[in-house]
Amino acid sequence: MPNVLRGIDWVPDLGSRIGSADWWRGAATCAALCWGAWSLGLPLAQPVTGGVEAPLEGAVAERARALAIRPLGLGSSVPRAIAAGDLVRPLAQAPERPSITLSATLGQGDRFGDALRRAGVGRDDASAAAALLAGVAPAQGLPSGTRVSLTLGRRPLRTMPRPLDQLSVRARFDLHVRMDRVNGRLAMTHQPIAVDRTPLRLQGPVGASLYRAVRAAGTPAKAVEELLKALSARVSLGRDVSASDRFDLVVERERAATGESRTGRLLYAGLTQGSRRLRLVRFGQEDGHGGEWFDADGQQERRGVMGLPVAGRVSSSFGYRMHPLLGFLKLHKGLDIAASHGSPIYAALDGVVQFAGRSGGYGNFVKLAHGGGLQSGYGHMSRIAVASGTRVARGQVIGFVGSTGLSTGPHLHWEVWRNGQAVNPRSISYDQISRLSGEKLRALRALVGRLTAVPVSGGL
Repeated sequence: MPNVLRGIDWVPDLGSRIGSADWWRGAATCAALCWGAWSLGLPLAQPVTGGVEAPLEGAVAERARALAIRPLGLGSSVPRAIAAGDLVRPLAQAPERPSITLSATLGQGDRFGDALRRAGVGRDDASAAAALLAGVAPAQGLPSGTRVSLTLGRRPLRTMPRPLDQLSVRARFDLHVRMDRVNGRLAMTHQPIAVDRTPLRLQGPVGASLYRAVRAAGTPAKAVEELLKALSARVSLGRDVSASDRFDLVVERERAATGESRTGRLLYAGLTQGSRRLRLVRFGQEDGHGGEWFDADGQQERRGVMGLPVAGRVSSSFGYRMHPLLGFLKLHKGLDIAASHGSPIYAALDGVVQFAGRSGGYGNFVKLAHGGGLQSGYGHMSRIAVASGTRVARGQVIGFVGSTGLSTGPHLHWEVWRNGQAVNPRSISYDQISRLSGEKLRALRALVGRLTAVPVSGGL
C-alpha cells in the first residue's frame, strides 16, 4: 500500500471537527460499511450464543450451596453469612438474649422513675428503684444529664417487662450507688466518693474592669454577680474602685476523687484600696445556704434605692393623671408597671405583711411595713403568695401580676407611704445598718480567720 494511504485515518471520531475533510471521510467510511452489511444480507439483530457451564449435581452442588454467600448475592452490604442448608428450619420466634445492658439519661425536669420506664424498666421495678434512691439523692432530685447504667434480665413471657437486675448511678457528688436484685428484690449498695472541699481562693489587681479581672482569674460567673452585689452596698464600683486596687475572693469548691470539680457560692470578698481594706464574709447560713454579708467587724450595711418589684415597664408614673376608668383628673399615688399575667412580684425591702387579701379597687392587695414609718403596697395581683403577719425578705415573691379590681389590663400598682403620706417610690432611698455581738461576733471572726488562711489557688 502506498505510504500516502497508510497515513490516512479512515475511522476518525465523528463527534469532533464536524464538517472537516477528515469528518467527511469518516462519514463515508461508516456509510460504506453499513451498505456492505446490508447488501450481504447479514442478520443485524441475531443474538450471539455464549458458552454455558454444566449445572452442578450431587455432592458437588451441596457443597457449593453451603458455601454460598446469600446477603452478598442479594446485593446487601451487611456482614456475610453462609446460606441455610436443607436441615435448617425457620423458628416461629427468635430467641431473646438472657440479659441486655443499656443506659438512660435524665432530661431537664425529668424524674428518675420516669427515665427508667422510658428505658424499658417495668413500673414496679422503676418505683422500687426510685424509692431506694430517694433516701440518698438530693431533695431537688438528680440533675439533668445524669446517666444511669442498667442491666435487664430474662423475662418469663414476652408480654411482661424485663426485670431490673442491676442499676448504677451517681446519686450525689460524693456518692455512687449500685442496685442489685437479691432474692427477688432490689438491694442498694453505697460506694462513697472522696471529695476535697477546700475552697478556691483568687487574688489579683482590678485593672481596667473589676468584672473582667475576676472572670479572667477564674471566678465563676455566678460568684462574680454575688461579688458585685456585695461590694456595691459598701462602695461605688464606678467611682471608688481604681485600677491599682486588688481583689481577694474565696469561693466554694468541691473536687471529687473521680476527677470532677464544681464551684459554688462566694464566701469571702476582699478589696484592698491602698491603706484601706474592705473584708466581707457571708455569715448566718443554715445548712450551707443563705447567709448575709457582714464586714470583718460584724457590721452589715445596706444602701440604695428601691428597685422595681416586678420585671416590666412603667406605664403610668406618680402624680396627677386622667383616670382611665373614672374619667376625671385624680392623683395617681404610685407607679403602674405593665407586665405579663402571672409574672412574680417581689418585696421591695425586708418587712412584715400588714395586709394580704381583697381591697376594693386594688383587687388582690398586699401591704408591707418596713420600719421607720415606711410602708409599701402591691395591687391588682392575680394571686397572693404571703399571709398577714409573716416576715418577708427583700426579693421574696409575695404574689403574681394580674388585673383584679379597677384595672384595664395585667399590671402591678405599686405604692409607697412614708409616715402615712404617699410618696413617689422612685424617690425612696434607704440605709440599713446592723451589728453582731457576743457569740455571733466571735463565730464570724473565726470564720474570717479560716477563710483568709486558705492558700491562694489562682489569680493574676
